[in-house]
Amino acid sequence: MATATQLLLAVLPLATIAILMVGFYWPATRAMPVAWIVAIAAGFVGWGMSPTWIAASSILGFITAANILYIVFGAILLLYTLKQTGAFDAINRGFASISDDRRVQVVLLVFLMGSFIEAAAGFGTPAAIVGPLLVGLGFPPLAAVVVALTGNLMAITFGAVGTPLIIGMIDVFGDVSFVNEAVQAQGMTVAEWVGNIAVFAATYHVIVGIAVPFIGVAMMTRFFGEERSIRPALEVVPLTLFAWASFAVPYWLTAYFLGPEFPGLLGSMVGLVVTVGALKAGYFHPNDDWDFGSRDTWPDHWVGDIEPGETQEDRDVGVAADGGVVRGGHGERMSLVKAWTPYALLAALLVLTRVWEPLTSFLTTTLVLEWGDILGTSLGDNIQLLYLPGAMFLAVHLVTIPLHDMDGEGIKDAWMETFEKMAPAVVALLFAVATVQIMLQSGTATGSDGMLIVLSNTMADFTGALYPFLAPWVGALGAFLAGSNTVSDILFGTFQYGVADSIGTPKTVMLGAQAVGGAIGNLIAVHNVVAALAVVGLVGHEGRVIRLELIPLVYYATFTGLLALLFSYVLFPGVF
Repeated sequence: MATATQLLLAVLPLATIAILMVGFYWPATRAMPVAWIVAIAAGFVGWGMSPTWIAASSILGFITAANILYIVFGAILLLYTLKQTGAFDAINRGFASISDDRRVQVVLLVFLMGSFIEAAAGFGTPAAIVGPLLVGLGFPPLAAVVVALTGNLMAITFGAVGTPLIIGMIDVFGDVSFVNEAVQAQGMTVAEWVGNIAVFAATYHVIVGIAVPFIGVAMMTRFFGEERSIRPALEVVPLTLFAWASFAVPYWLTAYFLGPEFPGLLGSMVGLVVTVGALKAGYFHPNDDWDFGSRDTWPDHWVGDIEPGETQEDRDVGVAADGGVVRGGHGERMSLVKAWTPYALLAALLVLTRVWEPLTSFLTTTLVLEWGDILGTSLGDNIQLLYLPGAMFLAVHLVTIPLHDMDGEGIKDAWMETFEKMAPAVVALLFAVATVQIMLQSGTATGSDGMLIVLSNTMADFTGALYPFLAPWVGALGAFLAGSNTVSDILFGTFQYGVADSIGTPKTVMLGAQAVGGAIGNLIAVHNVVAALAVVGLVGHEGRVIRLELIPLVYYATFTGLLALLFSYVLFPGVF
């Protein structure tokens, strides 16, 4: 039985993050190291953790974070490689050529293309990429940010090729002995169990996400249209439903048959092909094109340093007659097929390395960095340099260099942009995961209930049977604080498991709701909002954006919570 002092100390690391980031607006790069120090103090004072166990837990956290950073680095490098070569310009112009209607462009570029970028790269990149594309097409920058943050919600849980579940749950739960033992008692490995969690997360998303494409369009017409009404959005409901179905069906089937790595990637790719094909065949086009009011009627706060339709990218890039791109000064023309080839190759590599057993076996046993019995403890982990998705991203980056005729300057710029984007994430992730590992291992080190178990037992006593409704809200809180679905799963995955165990509800259902909640919180994660505003020249309007993003957040968290209650007590009460 935990003492009141232990309960207070267990709360302190998470409270520190909340107070510093929300109350004092500290960035994660400053708040997470402080939380780590607080966790060390809590482990030492409240649990009697030895310096050796504290150091070993921190090292384990750094290794886990290195796995995440390796994936993220490769994903972002490929993303900026395609920006440098003009591939994204070609893709964007190809979509824009399909329709001049802003509502159709939101469905294609924000919901489908944004979901694809999230599935491939994750970590806040869709809004930072799609936002400028929309501004280049003539969207008010504030509108571009608001809809870009909203549209890729369904893909976030499976972002960066499944990183939130693979790293955020498989790696973490693999280090928790009582979880491992319970899962093995069910005749499963932790990886197989997290695959089941992925199916429930996809199920939540498919049901609640039916409104996501419509919400993106409706927020644009209601807050940025001349008429300030959702009526224009209602006119494209057939298109939003078709796009959702084209995405959702392969998305859910992929989660069920292939696991957590590919749902967002394959769902968005199939959705793009099917929806674009339907539009090109003449289906789902509105009777009249909808556009924003004239530029001189826009409020000043809609536009910052970058004028819509007049970005530097537009000045540097010429458009070919077929929707391809002529890069300024080079006379190079890129077709849509050539632009899409790197991501098609990436998808093929990822699937092949996961389903062809001989190749999987080779990659998982070659060039593996192992750490066992860290500092004489029972803790250990590894980095599979060839098997992690980061290796596939790097391989495709190398192929893209000759494929897209990149010069040395372009390669250098892609790497520099990647390092610039990665820098804030390195410190934040290292110390965030180290903090969680200290909280997790406090029980293992002392043979007692650790910090997160103490917190989950207390929450279970306080909320009782109603807790499943709160599970997505807790996941959203984690992502809001840390700015990452992955870190939210690391912070609160074991906590949610403990609550489910205490109140006797299915742990798989609860963790699925946590995975969805981590996606929801990204809508208002401060550093995501700041990054999205920065690339369209509107830094300083975070409050306006967050207030608007609360609309989809409340909708999504409420209905996910209701589904969690239904799944837990009516439909799937017997699930582990």
